[in-house]
Amino acid sequence: MKISNRTFVISGGSSGLGLATVDDLLQCNAYVAVLDISPIPSPVADERFKSRVLYVQTDVTQEDQVESAVDRVVEWTKSTGAYLGGVINAAGIAVAGLTVNRQGQPHSTRTWDRVLGVNLTGTFHVTRLVAKHLVTVPREYELSDGIDGERGVIVMISSTVAYEGQAGQIAYAASKGAIRSMTLPMARDMSRYGVRVVSLAPGPFETPMTGQFSRTMTDRLGNEALLFPKRYGMPEEFAATVKWVLECPYVNGETFKLTGGARVPAML
Repeated sequence: MKISNRTFVISGGSSGLGLATVDDLLQCNAYVAVLDISPIPSPVADERFKSRVLYVQTDVTQEDQVESAVDRVVEWTKSTGAYLGGVINAAGIAVAGLTVNRQGQPHSTRTWDRVLGVNLTGTFHVTRLVAKHLVTVPREYELSDGIDGERGVIVMISSTVAYEGQAGQIAYAASKGAIRSMTLPMARDMSRYGVRVVSLAPGPFETPMTGQFSRTMTDRLGNEALLFPKRYGMPEEFAATVKWVLECPYVNGETFKLTGGARVPAML
């Protein structure tokens, strides 16, 4: 797929991995619609890109808000002439919770519902409501854009926690494991329309989420879990991987790890 002059919906695009992806796609001459609770930082939404960025304040856990936001994006594409090219689901949260804590209290259902609501249900809402419009986009060869008749790409974000979650990551692991499990059946669903589906499973990256980690946890990750390079991933490296997924037509139905070879221990 050619990224230039196509429109990509990015949930959670105002920070972290989503923001890096927004910036990278803008550099590739794409149009970007950001669905997030928080506004886009001004360095991204500056004059150079003003006409290519649409921000819609959206709580991805609220189906009506997502539907309204996607409808607004579709109307925007009509005014810009930049057809939908895909969706990148970067909205996510991580909240720790043990099955039973040291005080004998069971895992909070409120925490469970919140994490699953944002990470899993939010991804589901954004994806299906964008997909409804993506399947009507003219095929690639009609746009003189390729030979496969590709219409677009759906990118979801799983996590290495889907494979090797730590103690206290039950809700987070459940949400990311479900996304990993959704990938292949969704790719099979969407194949008839010429839409690819790919998930990325990053390890620790330099984001506001990992910024919540204690210094002890960060040091232990560096000493015990990270191989090479011995650092967290950079958001730009994640964005470069998204670009590769979008541009390589033979990437489909898979979940790809971005870990630097790291294997997180059961406990830190």
